[in-house]
Amino acid sequence: MGNNLENTKIQWHSGFYGAAELEFSADREALEFSREYNLSKEPLRMDLLIIKKMTDVRTKNEIGYMFRTHNIVEYKSPDDSLSISDYYKTMAYACLYKGLEDRADQIPAREVTVSFVRDRYPRKLFEALRREGMTIEEPFRGIYYIKGLAFFDTQIIVTKRLDPKNHCGLRVLSANASREDVEEFLKTAEKRTDPCDRNNIEAILHVSIGANQQLYDEIRRNFVMCDALRELMREEIEEERRNAAQKAEQETLLGTIKNLMANLKMTADQAMSAINIPTEKREEYRMKLQKL
Repeated sequence: MGNNLENTKIQWHSGFYGAAELEFSADREALEFSREYNLSKEPLRMDLLIIKKMTDVRTKNEIGYMFRTHNIVEYKSPDDSLSISDYYKTMAYACLYKGLEDRADQIPAREVTVSFVRDRYPRKLFEALRREGMTIEEPFRGIYYIKGLAFFDTQIIVTKRLDPKNHCGLRVLSANASREDVEEFLKTAEKRTDPCDRNNIEAILHVSIGANQQLYDEIRRNFVMCDALRELMREEIEEERRNAAQKAEQETLLGTIKNLMANLKMTADQAMSAINIPTEKREEYRMKLQKL
């Protein structure tokens, strides 16, 4: 995995899909997830549609307490804005979803909810919503209900303000994830054995590591890794081991070359020939000898 994040586009949404399904893993039988749900034949898609198959069952996760039958989720990555225009665009998606139903009122408006998910507190959006006469309530930490003139029941989830014990999978989807959140997520992930959960954990880790490479490198050196992290970073770990072995071998050979040159008065090329260093690698060793 590369370290140059300026040249690597973080695929935040793939991590969010994994985090969303992991959040509701306790209610998996009651929910149906459709990623990038197509609203029409044209490329007009919602980020995530969650269908509540068992309408009389309340989800165990408080993010889903508002859920009805049809639940539209808009995810904003750390690089995305969440403005009043973004708010109404998503509402338009929800209206289209209802309006494109096969028969009149097949999807009652009361059975549609809209959720926005982002890592930062949307202060300007909340100010704009209040100016339009809406009120904002926080029934649970980091979860804000929009009350008033909203078309559908609406909530905004601010992942950085969610309870870290219960929502670490969402909290690590940040360009500035905290060490505490990452370690909590790794501890939680280690206990998950369901194959679906493991796939979602890998998706989250792939994105979170890409955005926080240095932090994960530090944790990896000092933390008992869970299987998911160990597997995901297997190539990096093996590469580090190969590099370390190669460095140790080079240092040993350089020491031998120096001893031959000093004790037997050999030239560098004669010394390298004596210990069978390949011709194509000799220039590399010459340069290293000059630096000693």
